[in-house]
Amino acid sequence: METMRLSEPQPRPTAGLAPRVAAAVLLSLAIATLLLAVPELRGVGTRITHMRLGWIGMAAALELASCFSFVAIFRMFFDGLPAGTARELAWAEEGSGALLPGGGVGALAIGGWLLRRAGVSTRSIVDRSSALFFLTSAVNVAALIGAGVWFAAARGSFDLVRAGLPIAGGLTATLAVLVIPRAVARSPRRAWPSWLIDLAAGITRALGSVRRPSWRLLGALGYLGFDIAALGATLAAAGRPVAAAPLVLGYLIGYLANLIPIPGGFGVLEGGLAGCLIAYGAAPTQAAAAVVVYHAIAFWIPSLGGLAGFALLRRRLGATHEAHRTRYVGYPVPAVTTAFTSN
Repeated sequence: METMRLSEPQPRPTAGLAPRVAAAVLLSLAIATLLLAVPELRGVGTRITHMRLGWIGMAAALELASCFSFVAIFRMFFDGLPAGTARELAWAEEGSGALLPGGGVGALAIGGWLLRRAGVSTRSIVDRSSALFFLTSAVNVAALIGAGVWFAAARGSFDLVRAGLPIAGGLTATLAVLVIPRAVARSPRRAWPSWLIDLAAGITRALGSVRRPSWRLLGALGYLGFDIAALGATLAAAGRPVAAAPLVLGYLIGYLANLIPIPGGFGVLEGGLAGCLIAYGAAPTQAAAAVVVYHAIAFWIPSLGGLAGFALLRRRLGATHEAHRTRYVGYPVPAVTTAFTSN
């Protein structure tokens, strides 16, 4: 597949980046004002002022570890990029996921645009980005199922809503994803749209990465695990730690609110996380305070790192674009038809 030429006009999805940062600052100030001004919310604001700084510092360190974990797993799938370029791309993608509406969807769009600027073919971008997405999503689903089982075992009885639904949802998602490459492999390629074939190839690559272990696979675990631990640290800072299984379930289910296309997830993510944590037994005031502080940490650390990565990447690509053409621009996408022949 032909790669992008520098002379070709390209869309600039980052053109509104500065206004988005300004909007995030204003939304942060608005939330702080509401906590102080609305009588029903003053308890949350008071709780935040009394949170233990040591635990908040720990939450920030854990969030930073989550970001570095993403860089590690990103570099595994985009191993043909120079190390500096890959790190900057990973940070830029994380930052765009925090800043743009839709979270991960926005991150994929920005990441794809930047990868094209780095000289990667569209097919390789779809293949490798979908592999990265499915691997990190698989960790989420495995954590959801495991936490549901753990929660039910700890209670000594099966809770159909709080344990059964997460387990069923996780298993359904797993089966649906595994069916895609099998279905594509067993039918003529012309029977499927090209995007679905590329998607199936990405799933195949994700499965292949698990079969050929690398230390960078730990990045997928750290990306999720450290982020959940950061939320747990803010709950501890608020004085009411939450057990591991309810914490994982509250985090994973609560984060579904981030699908609502609000820049930065302000308001909707706090509501989703706090509501789910309360449903799993967290104290309401402490949960709300912890979630507000957690979201501030989980928003600003990736956002500021992403802005720095994007600035460095623009300078790098502008100065030495030709030198940083990747060695896998024409990488063949793994054939879906051979995806399961080694099983």
